[in-house]
Amino acid sequence: MKYKPPKFNDLKDMAEIDVARLTEDEARERLEAIRWPDGPICPQCSSREITRIEGKAEDVRDGLLQCRKCRTQFTVTVGTVMQGSHITLRQWVQAFHLMCSSKKGISALQLQRNLGLGSYRSAWHLSHRIRLAMQADPMAAMLAGTVEVDETYIGGKPRKGNPGGVEKSKSKRGRGTKKTPVLLLVQRGGNAFSKPIENVNGKTLKGAIKEMVDKNSRIVTDEWTAYNGISKHFAGGHHTVNHGAGEYARGDISTNTAESYFALLKRGVNGVFHHISKQHLHRYCGEFDFRWNYRGVTDGERTVEAVKGMVGKRLVYRSR
Repeated sequence: MKYKPPKFNDLKDMAEIDVARLTEDEARERLEAIRWPDGPICPQCSSREITRIEGKAEDVRDGLLQCRKCRTQFTVTVGTVMQGSHITLRQWVQAFHLMCSSKKGISALQLQRNLGLGSYRSAWHLSHRIRLAMQADPMAAMLAGTVEVDETYIGGKPRKGNPGGVEKSKSKRGRGTKKTPVLLLVQRGGNAFSKPIENVNGKTLKGAIKEMVDKNSRIVTDEWTAYNGISKHFAGGHHTVNHGAGEYARGDISTNTAESYFALLKRGVNGVFHHISKQHLHRYCGEFDFRWNYRGVTDGERTVEAVKGMVGKRLVYRSR
């Protein structure tokens, strides 16, 4: 049967209750329309001569397509974060919408309950695959204009008896802590990029700024000495506020935008996820970056953008 394109692509206009009502076929239609707005493309030879395979035979999978040129058979999940998953497409679409509409994130345990998944491991792996779809190429667009740079520290409170840990009464805050440092670069009125770093020395911080920020920009930080010398690399110079002296704004010189981002991240960590391992912290940073960067659109539009990012990415459980 010759392929017929879906009649609609209205996921961007759907509220959570509407997404929950989707059937498996409706979910597939919306995923196909998002991935292939002009009709499906063969993942093997890039041909647009596609046929939909239909029949009652048990070996005919739902949504199966075949290339008339190279005879490759495929579905909308091939070559995406969904490939090889036994989770239904309607559950996938619901999970995408839930993670895109939850401002401070949603835990894997909550996803398991909401979607009716059989195990926590399935929900946990599902959420990380969606985070991979959300993750953008950091070099795709450089930050410009006024760019605020700041760091924060993520991790639980040290407990007595932990290997390498210290007692709560002896734990340190700020730059003396054993928690994982996270660097943030955020353009005022624009996008944000955050990532875990090994330390907060000058080489690491200034290297990231030079890599991610346009040379005509203005850099704004706090008084941390590791930023000293960055001004010579940017036409707008380097401006600071002295938090140690109680100064948080001087005219339009402040790191308030960065503080707003960190407030969301920390509320997600403390109130939703409770614990994030250093191994997977970069994925959570990508998730919060994504929602920040698409904060000006509806939940449905944000979901469509996340679904678009699913192509060409794989994350298998054993290599998580």
